[in-house]
Amino acid sequence: MPITAKELAKLLNLSEAAVSMALNNKPGVSTQTRKKVIALAKDKGYDFSRLEQTQLPSGPSGTIQFIIYRKNGAVVGDTPFFSQLSEGIDTGCRQASYFLNITYLYEDDNLPNQLSKLLAPGCRGIILLGTEMDEHAFAPFLTLPVPIVVLDTFFEGISANYVQIANVQGAFLAAGHLIRKYRTQPGYLRSSYPIGNFSERADGFYKAIRKNGMPASKSPVHTLSPSMEGAYEDMRELLRQGEAPARCYFADNDLIAAGAVRALKEAGYRIPQDVSLIGFDDMPLCTYVEPALSTVRVPKQYMGQMAVRRLTELIADKNASPVKIEIETSLVLRQS
Repeated sequence: MPITAKELAKLLNLSEAAVSMALNNKPGVSTQTRKKVIALAKDKGYDFSRLEQTQLPSGPSGTIQFIIYRKNGAVVGDTPFFSQLSEGIDTGCRQASYFLNITYLYEDDNLPNQLSKLLAPGCRGIILLGTEMDEHAFAPFLTLPVPIVVLDTFFEGISANYVQIANVQGAFLAAGHLIRKYRTQPGYLRSSYPIGNFSERADGFYKAIRKNGMPASKSPVHTLSPSMEGAYEDMRELLRQGEAPARCYFADNDLIAAGAVRALKEAGYRIPQDVSLIGFDDMPLCTYVEPALSTVRVPKQYMGQMAVRRLTELIADKNASPVKIEIETSLVLRQS
């Protein structure tokens, strides 16, 4: 029996909307993602004569633009984290009877000019993935005539509607667990690429340190690339230079933690007997690495649905006061 678009989406950890756009050669997904979708579809016997059936049903309420801003792609990429966010947005749009259009914007684009092209007739609002964005890049969005919900970041100096991760809470939970379990001061594997999420996770980490009566300056901090390969290379170099690892670490994300685990194991350290680690995001790789990675779980699909829900409220009530919604996290303890 030929594979369906829904099954393709599940295999690739993408939203049905993204798979549909890739199969129908529509804008909104990267060339790399489109090639992956089409290659797997051919391999699994997808019936390309049914393409029209994979398109989203027309909704009576118009279109919601999901804009993915990429500064350099160091954090935002074709990863399960962002595909699950997209899945939640897709689900929310379907439930609210909106078309979903996905667009990538890049730092070197002329943003005001690009944005004017996006506001085609029928666009009712924007969900902006601002993970890699700063306040300066956000400024052109403030003049747009449609409501906006900023997803996965927060700007202290700008009054807007935000849906983001409870980063401080998640890092606080992780660091607190390490302190209680190992009765020692944990180290911090910090991203070399600064974004708002990582800054807030640093706040949560040091909040746990201070609450337990430990001096913040005593926690060893290693700055690693926020990718698995980059973190592996950075950690391997530190170990080559004679850096003695801490008994335990909190990492800014799962990719950093997984890369560090690989480097530590190659250097002869046992995980978790010699060094224990906790990541952040609960990406699928957490259960693939050996040993399975403890992490902070983020309900990513729910987060996307909440962004749509808030945007539909703003569409219905243009005088609604701005709100900041934080999606709480939970600690997932595995073997690392």
